Order: sequence, then C-alpha cells, then structure tokens
Amino acid sequence: MRKNKLFKVTFLSQGKSIELYARHVATSALWGFTEIGDLVFDPPGTGLVVDPTEERLREEFKDTTLLHVPIQAIVRIEEVTRRGPLAIRDAVSGDKIMPFPMAPPKAK
Repeated sequence: MRKNKLFKVTFLSQGKSIELYARHVATSALWGFTEIGDLVFDPPGTGLVVDPTEERLREEFKDTTLLHVPIQAIVRIEEVTRRGPLAIRDAVSGDKIMPFPMAPPKAK
C-alpha cells in the first residue's frame, strides 16, 4: 500500500465539470457528501509555462482546507500514480472552458 495516495476527483459544479487532485478523499461526516482534502497544485512559478486553468483553480480553492461535495455531483474518483493537468469542462459538452476571455478572431 502506498503511503501518499493521490486521487483525481472529477465533480460537477455550477454547470462545469472540475478535475482536481487530492491526497484525501473520504465519506464526509455531513450526510450525503464526499470530503476532498489536501488539494494538490504545482507550486506557483515552478513551470516554464503558466497554466491558466491551474491558476484559476488554485485561486478559487486557496483558502479551502476540506471540500464537501454532494455525492450526486461526483463523476468519478481515480487513484493515480502521478498528477496530470487540471481541467474545467462544460458539464454538457465536455469541452474545456477557457479560463480567460479570448478576443474574437479578426474578420478578413
């Protein structure tokens, strides 16, 4: 059994599907919820390229010590061997949501 388990948790929130990595996942003391704790983010400024999705999620959950997610909002929980990129997707289409507004393409 590995000492530091790592979980990839996908859940629905406000019309979005959010993928986070955490070291703690368990049944919550709050009835009908799953608790997700010890969220895992890359330390800021460690990569050559800034990932805007990771920055957005880090900012959104910066003061979160334990997240209680309704069990019906959980899409899947995977125990993984290493962390991958974080994602925010549209819950219906599955398309990635751009964290920053993009300028529309110029008309030719």
